[in-house]
Amino acid sequence: MHLCTVSNDLSMAEPLKEMFNRAYFERLAEEVERAAPKIKRAVLIKDLLHGNDTRELNARMRHASITLRQHLPADFRKAVGVLREVAPRMPKGYTALLYPDLVGQFGHDHPALSLDALKYFTSFGSSEFAVREFFRRNVNGTLKQMRLWAEDESEHVRRLASEGSRPRLPWSFRLDAVLKDPKLTTPILERLCADDSLYVRKSVANHLNDFSKDHPAYMINVLRSWDRKHPHTAWIAKHASRTLIKAGNVDALELFAFDSKVKVRVDDLIISPKRLELGGTLEFSFTVVSEVAREQQLVVDYAIHYRKAGGGTSRKVFKLKEAQLGPLASLNISKRQRIVDFSTRKHYPGEHLVEVLVNGKERAKATFILKI
Repeated sequence: MHLCTVSNDLSMAEPLKEMFNRAYFERLAEEVERAAPKIKRAVLIKDLLHGNDTRELNARMRHASITLRQHLPADFRKAVGVLREVAPRMPKGYTALLYPDLVGQFGHDHPALSLDALKYFTSFGSSEFAVREFFRRNVNGTLKQMRLWAEDESEHVRRLASEGSRPRLPWSFRLDAVLKDPKLTTPILERLCADDSLYVRKSVANHLNDFSKDHPAYMINVLRSWDRKHPHTAWIAKHASRTLIKAGNVDALELFAFDSKVKVRVDDLIISPKRLELGGTLEFSFTVVSEVAREQQLVVDYAIHYRKAGGGTSRKVFKLKEAQLGPLASLNISKRQRIVDFSTRKHYPGEHLVEVLVNGKERAKATFILKI
């Protein structure tokens, strides 16, 4: 996760943790006092801000959840009632994860009340992380509710059914029950496999892509059973298969008419510059040439083998394009990629390998030297 917001002036980019700043907590305390006049705004603000400067983004939210619970009515139903009044009057987005976070931490003794609250709060931000606290404690009961959510008229609630039950949701713990048995959540995905909302379809595709990392054959069989003539279902199927296609999985390639034994060669792979400074832009180009007198469906990707701190390499595959290559035809492709450090990837000096992949198989390779 990147820790700075985007700004036209990079020198003035503000850390995301500042979403939970004094101004936000003052407004939150004002709305809480408005909903529950017995709560004293000044004391709540003081407690919310105590130690705030030392905390990062999620730690600020968790501290706010704990602090709010201490100030809200002891009766959990009444506490949730206050939050239900506050949420519509506060900004939507990431800070709105505060309400489901509180429910996820303190609502375990009230599962029905809590799940209903998470359904309500998810339209203001998302309850996808909080609902997992209930899922891992009561798989069957939570699944039963999520299957009902998959039928809901709200796209936010339908997405919660899929996203909250993903086995490998980023920035959350894994759901071991679903990792072991993907059939648990498949009925949810089947209900959403042609959903009108792109917001929902993206979640379904990512859920299936999670399956592909542990149960690739099962995931492919699920897609084979769906009517992929429907454009929404076809989109989900293609997006869900991206990891397997990049890896050259034969079944995934064949599902989309990409022949793993495609008859092509890659000529003239040129990398520039051969020696690159960190922060510079790598450029490469090549030509894909058909070797048969018939049309062929191609998915062209590339991989970079990044140097690791210990001296080995880590391979990362990137999408390039899909194309229909005519009989004995050729296709010229070029790409530019800036090589910079991210919070998820730190670069190290040395030789890096670039591979060109066509329908999942390496067709050409070349190297460049990265200087730090």
